[in-house]
Amino acid sequence: MLIGELADAVGVTSQTIRFYERKGLLPDPERGASGYRIYDQSTLARLRFIGVAQAAGLTLSEVRSIIDLRDDGAVPCTHVVALIDTKLADVRARIQHLAGLAAELEALLEHSHQLDPADCTDDDICHILSTSEQPSRDT
Repeated sequence: MLIGELADAVGVTSQTIRFYERKGLLPDPERGASGYRIYDQSTLARLRFIGVAQAAGLTLSEVRSIIDLRDDGAVPCTHVVALIDTKLADVRARIQHLAGLAAELEALLEHSHQLDPADCTDDDICHILSTSEQPSRDT
């Protein structure tokens, strides 16, 4: 199939396919007599794999490491499990950080309801965020 057909089949642009080729995620395609790139089902399968891996939060560098292992004849499952485990730990840490940030924002918002804008001085810029006016962070 031609690049446009391949792009349509997986829902990416032709530029994305060319980018993946430059980054080594896809093998160099065969060329037809006209010089156009000709792709086969293995490229389609690889593009679908890249999409699933990216949806799971893997970077293109991580995807490339998996593809390289497979291309070298190794089964990359142990490597994939390690990548997913690391991603999950990162997501859990971000969730914890975001929960703390949400609590801080809620406290600031609650504090803002207790303030009178007329009391805000030029030195404060905005007394909702003034260090002397902020609520205790013991939450």
